[in-house]
This record gives sequence, C-alpha cells and structure tokens, in this order.
Amino acid sequence: MRLASFNRVAWACMALLCGAAQADEGTFFEAKRLWLNAGFYSAHFDTDKGLRNANPGLGFEYRLNNDWSATAGRFINSDSVHSSYVGAYYQPWTVSGVKLGVVGGAFNGYPKAFDGGWFPAVLPVASWEGERFGLNVALVPPLKDRLYGAVSFQLKVRLGE
Repeated sequence: MRLASFNRVAWACMALLCGAAQADEGTFFEAKRLWLNAGFYSAHFDTDKGLRNANPGLGFEYRLNNDWSATAGRFINSDSVHSSYVGAYYQPWTVSGVKLGVVGGAFNGYPKAFDGGWFPAVLPVASWEGERFGLNVALVPPLKDRLYGAVSFQLKVRLGE
C-alpha cells in the first residue's frame, strides 16, 4: 500500500473514531487530547542480529476517552525499512497512574512478514501520561523468523493544553 493510500485509510479511521468520541464526550476535537511521537526505541531480545533499535518516525495519538485512543504513524523499523501503522489503544485498567491494556491495529513494511504488506497485530501495552509528556511501553513478541521480539518505548508530547 502506498503512502497516499495509507494516509487515506489512517484519516478515515481517525475520523470514524473521533466521531465516536464526539458522541461519547460531547466535543468533536480537543487539542489537549492529541499526542505527537517521534517513533520508537526497541530493546530487542535478539541482540546479535544487527537490528535497528532506534526507530525514528512521526505518529499521532488521540485520546477518545479514558479507555480508548486512536493512533497512526510512520517510522523506520528494525529492518531499516519504512513501516506504517494505524490502530487503537484499549486501556481499561489503571494501576498507580499507569494505564494498562492492549493496542491493536495494522502494520506494514516488514520484509519477512507477509512480504512487507499489511498485517494485524494486538500487543500488550502500558502508558503513563503526564501533563505535557507521556510514555507508551509495548511488548512485541517474536513471530518465528518474520518479526523480532522487543520491548518498545514510545515517548510522546501533548500538543494542546
């Protein structure tokens, strides 16, 4: 899928999810719910494979309500190939200020997984969100010889006040 196609899919998903947020919260868009991230840092389990740990990119996350967020972005993956993602966080539990749940969505760009095409994934995730900065931590399990396992860290900054 080309970048233009990805952008259309990502914006359509965001529009649908934001429409759901409007019905749930009574407001279509609030800047304080929007987060920006610059990609990921992946601490790989297979440290001897020469994988790229720093995965720079650009992504957005929009907090729909206390449990749900929509997310989309693009980054350079562990195989040094561009990847895109679109999905949603569901985090119904909070322990000591840390939200717990899963992030599910679709990813592409991994040459050994589905020939670089789109594939679904659901990952366990923990998030901490402060007034201005936040952190998402996801566990990426290995998938045979297709995807490499890692603990992935994603710093984010709130764009609105």
